[in-house]
Amino acid sequence: MDDLIRSLPKLLRAAGESDEVLEAAAMVAWRRVAGEGLRFHAVPFRLHRKTFTVAVTDRTWARQLEAMSGQMLFHINSLLGAPIITFIEFRVDPATVAKERAKQPTAPDTEARERDALAHSQTLSRAANAIRDEDLRRRFLLAAGSCMAANERNNS
Repeated sequence: MDDLIRSLPKLLRAAGESDEVLEAAAMVAWRRVAGEGLRFHAVPFRLHRKTFTVAVTDRTWARQLEAMSGQMLFHINSLLGAPIITFIEFRVDPATVAKERAKQPTAPDTEARERDALAHSQTLSRAANAIRDEDLRRRFLLAAGSCMAANERNNS
């Protein structure tokens, strides 16, 4: 995979202005920059006139990724060797993300991970209760619980 990533600039120069090749290369670069952690929450959708559209599961993910889009844009274009993308649009489209998740044979057992994370997050309940937004509170507990569970696994 590293060889493919390193060859993207040469591939793009050889392909010229082929929209299909540009889009495919942008998707490969996105997956590399986004990493495994985002694979199940943000899916590259299309490249049109230098705007790269990424489907995300919900508005919270869209806001988070919008805040990081400048860095991501820089890293993607660096991998591509040219300013192929000028803007990343994060579109809330849970159906597209779910469709992509279904294609992945190694999709994580999300429910089990959430149960484990929530079980470990009980010690943070006072801090979480101060968060009025229910969805944000749940995400906070899941993130904190996941970190605690990972720490326990690493210390075992």
